[in-house]
Amino acid sequence: MPKVGMEPLRRKALIDATISAIGEHGTLDVTMSEIAGRAGVSSALAHHYFGAKDELLAATMRHLLSELLIDTTTALRQSETARARVSAVISVNFSDKQFRSETIAAWLAFYVEAQKSPALRRLLRVYAHRLHSNLMSGLTQLLPHPEAGRVAEATAALIDGLYIRRALRDGIPNAASAIALVEDYLESKLSQTGPAR
Repeated sequence: MPKVGMEPLRRKALIDATISAIGEHGTLDVTMSEIAGRAGVSSALAHHYFGAKDELLAATMRHLLSELLIDTTTALRQSETARARVSAVISVNFSDKQFRSETIAAWLAFYVEAQKSPALRRLLRVYAHRLHSNLMSGLTQLLPHPEAGRVAEATAALIDGLYIRRALRDGIPNAASAIALVEDYLESKLSQTGPAR
């Protein structure tokens, strides 16, 4: 008989193991057996909780999105100005929790897989929409609306691009230099354009 309350813990362990396995391999070509072994459960139990590997991968991506949403929401609540809101969104994306090598590898693997998986593509659209919306929540108070949209799009592209660049380098990703680069871009755009009307 299963222990009461173990399912959420085991599901979380399987998701963490999935991120770890993808991070190590740099691809989604990991088996349920390998993931289950990392999580300390049987393959049968992994299949019981998630069904096929695709469902576990989608649950892992939803977990990453959920953690990013929680972290971003918390940071935005603590931001007192429009400019601080934009910086908060940038900082969260490069936080220790979000900018770990395993998480970066998982995001990149999901981007590749989304080219053939409608379910993962939908989740990536959710991520892109949230990022744009969160950036716009501050930028529309700092720039005219059309320019705010362009700056939000470029800032999001910089964030995504820095994930790719860091994934391709050896060693630990440098979050501070990534934040500085995005902030430099943002400051240059804010200084070139008049305030929002």
